[in-house]
Amino acid sequence: MKVEPKQLKLFLLDSGLVTANDIATAEEKAKKAGKDIGEIFVSDGKITENELQHLQAYILGIPFVDLKNKKIEFKILSMIPEPIARNHNIIAYKKEGDNLEVAMLNPQDLETIDFIKKKSNLRILPRLTDKKSLKNALNQYQKSLQAEFGDIIQKEAESIKVISEKDKSGDLKDLKKLAEDIPVVRIVDTLLRHAILQRASDIHIEPMENEVLARYRIDGILHDAMTLPKNAAAGIIARIKVLSSLKLDEKRLPQDGRFKIETDEEKISFRVSILPVYNGEKAVLRILHEGAKGLTLEWLGFQGKQVEDLHYAAKRPTGMILVTGPTGSGKTTTLYTILDILNTPEVNISTIEDPIEYQIPRINQTQVRPDIGFTFATGLRSLVRQDPDIIMVGEIRDNETASLAINASLTGHLVLSTLHTNSAAGTVPRMIEMKVEPFLLVSTINIIIAQRLVRVLRDNKEKYFLSKAEFEKLAKVVDMDRMLELLRKEKVVGAKDGWSKVPFYRAKPSKEYPEGYKGRVGIHEILKMSDAIKSLIMSNATSGEIEKQAKKEGMMTMFEDGIMKTVQGITSIEEVLRVTRE
Repeated sequence: MKVEPKQLKLFLLDSGLVTANDIATAEEKAKKAGKDIGEIFVSDGKITENELQHLQAYILGIPFVDLKNKKIEFKILSMIPEPIARNHNIIAYKKEGDNLEVAMLNPQDLETIDFIKKKSNLRILPRLTDKKSLKNALNQYQKSLQAEFGDIIQKEAESIKVISEKDKSGDLKDLKKLAEDIPVVRIVDTLLRHAILQRASDIHIEPMENEVLARYRIDGILHDAMTLPKNAAAGIIARIKVLSSLKLDEKRLPQDGRFKIETDEEKISFRVSILPVYNGEKAVLRILHEGAKGLTLEWLGFQGKQVEDLHYAAKRPTGMILVTGPTGSGKTTTLYTILDILNTPEVNISTIEDPIEYQIPRINQTQVRPDIGFTFATGLRSLVRQDPDIIMVGEIRDNETASLAINASLTGHLVLSTLHTNSAAGTVPRMIEMKVEPFLLVSTINIIIAQRLVRVLRDNKEKYFLSKAEFEKLAKVVDMDRMLELLRKEKVVGAKDGWSKVPFYRAKPSKEYPEGYKGRVGIHEILKMSDAIKSLIMSNATSGEIEKQAKKEGMMTMFEDGIMKTVQGITSIEEVLRVTRE
């Protein structure tokens, strides 16, 4: 019941998806690579994997099923154990009477079909599916276990009640024993796995008077995850300290560390911060997916002219690129993406960071250590003696770091860094406040990026048009005539469309996504150093005056970029207002 290459070629030709020349080229490649001709067509982009799967299903006379957006009942899904489902690429998704429909990548795997038949005592009906459908279905094994996590943790927490009573003295031996206790290990492991499944960016473990609260930050919003008994606190913190190689018996001072875990699909790094609070010690774990490679400016949310401006600034051999925004606004990710573009064999790139969030091949990354006097300033002094072409300074916090970064950019280096300001134009007064001379700013800054992160709407979003009241409310915070021109310029709306024809979108909650959002994307404003703006800086202009001139020259503000993404159906007005106006 296998699709013969001859059959596949005939059907591909008949469908008009490929030409005879395409087939000849693919056959040659398949022979050299030892692959199937269908795989070659997919890798060359001649057909999609979905088209290939549909065609194979048609030839074999087996129905094709798409499970990408299908929620499968757990009692049906669990009829095939997860290890078997993963190893043999088979999913049980529908049961009617004595018939069990299973989706497979290889319906000819008769051995697996026979095994499932004997185990379930049902008639097995094989169906063909694709890899994305299979991945979605396999993820549901883990999602279905989430409901059980709370019960698991409560049971394990009860087991450590007696042990944790010994911890009152803070004896190091008792703390080590507590950190290695099986119930404690299981609780921490469950918290970490649950956070990864929930797509959390941070885990907060907060001791209260009578309990311990675990919270996850998902898409920028903190959510209560679970409440644990008070007696679990000491063991959880001790376990996290052991994993992060921190001092177990130090409870009076803050500590920072990190550790890694590996799942079947990726490596995940946890950046740990322990802080003494009134009721004990609070732990915050930042989750960093090390497999997150190949990010692009477009994926981060930059559009059209913004991408052109960034590429132009990044290709300059000297000067400064500054990214600003509050903590957690994606500044470091933007810098890493620019560094990834610049990371070629012809250049030497060095960074000084606190902390090193992602490890990048071919880039020399250095961690600051303020506790031993190794600060951004001292690190930067050493970096310039390492013959770098490009330098990234994690953050400009003071006059010394600012002066050294500017001097590095004046002496033949491209410098990338971040600051904490509310807007791109607000960066200039902030640097002047750090005692940086205006003439040095206009000589060195190539571009300033300000950004925030907004949540992305799910596919089931709701389309609507602004009412008169909504239009008037929005007009109070943005120039609607200018906004319409920007939309026309970027060809988001038609040249003659008025606001009555411009669609907006809002979140539509679902059972799986109660708030109607999944993931985040950036909204940005990019300030280029034009002659007019340089003149304003030299005359000590305010941030408002600088922004006004930048808008005249075509700069789109963060709020305007957010409205653009709202019209495109990426996010909602409520979300843009939340991150820019609150």
